[in-house]
Amino acid sequence: MNSNFTGQSRNASRREFYRHVRQRTESLCAPLQQEDYVPQAAVFVSPTKWHIAHTTWFFEEFVLVPHLPGYHRFHPDFAFLFNSYYQGIGERTARNLRGLMTRPDVQEIYAYRKYVDEHVDKLLRRQDLAADLSELLNLGLQHEQQHQELILTDIKYTLSVNPMFPVYDPELLLAGSKNDQTGMIVLDEGIYEIGHSGETFCFDNERNNHKVLCQKTTINKALVTNEEYLEFMASGGYTDFTHWLDEGWNWVRENQINAPLYWHFRDGSWFHFSLAGLRPLDPEELLCHINYYEAAAFASWRGMRLLTEFEWEAAQNFFPWGKHWEWTQSAYLPYPGFSRAPGAVGEYNGKF
Repeated sequence: MNSNFTGQSRNASRREFYRHVRQRTESLCAPLQQEDYVPQAAVFVSPTKWHIAHTTWFFEEFVLVPHLPGYHRFHPDFAFLFNSYYQGIGERTARNLRGLMTRPDVQEIYAYRKYVDEHVDKLLRRQDLAADLSELLNLGLQHEQQHQELILTDIKYTLSVNPMFPVYDPELLLAGSKNDQTGMIVLDEGIYEIGHSGETFCFDNERNNHKVLCQKTTINKALVTNEEYLEFMASGGYTDFTHWLDEGWNWVRENQINAPLYWHFRDGSWFHFSLAGLRPLDPEELLCHINYYEAAAFASWRGMRLLTEFEWEAAQNFFPWGKHWEWTQSAYLPYPGFSRAPGAVGEYNGKF
């Protein structure tokens, strides 16, 4: 959800949006057992307990401490435990050790959230907030919504390494989309504007709006399906180096990869682990959870290539995209005119 605070009931809208986002995070945790909050199944995964504490820390550190006179931190050690990567804030727990924090327990983390929420509500009851504070609050809510997605992806990975393949929610089939378009479109050669424009919220790495030159190219209107990827696999996709980037081919060999993450071959059939548990692979569903190496190899095998970031944005109005994250071949580089925000909050994207 993107929301900007406008109109006569601006403060009420802020409070409502804040409560909505914060409650949504907690509702995502409702199906979990207490033990599910703690494990860190891989270095790139964070425990759910850490996510719900870190998103709270963001509001305490960037909003309450500097802007609410007389505010006292909930716990003196939480700034160390739940800082993610902000060098400007100070020392922090090593990322790979987040799963070893059995204390504070889940109940104390929820008490922390409640404490911070009460003080943010006190701040939001003021008649007027400075523009920079309003922007910080909005950034914090957008940040928490990013972590809501991370909570689901990290829960999925954590449950996937359990040989029982536990079900998070039998009704939640986030990867169950199918194509509703076929054929190709032509993106004509020309100058296109990309980057954010307008007054709605955007992250700083979506600025500045600028012009790019795109060459004429044809783009598939349909996203790749499981059936198409099965054809790639059957043709020797994971055993033929021809279509792989060198780094990707090394990844395949070193890790003995022969299928996408969450795919399992059992009794002569492919299954897919999802938040709804292990279920038969539907050939017509859109492919998901492949990495950049796999995406580039598949595109090469098809005699195609991945779009650039600029082609994707220039063409995005032609497609009902947004059902899945989509790979591009572009490096993560700043747009022309990008400027890093002052202070620690500038590390949000600037350092990457």
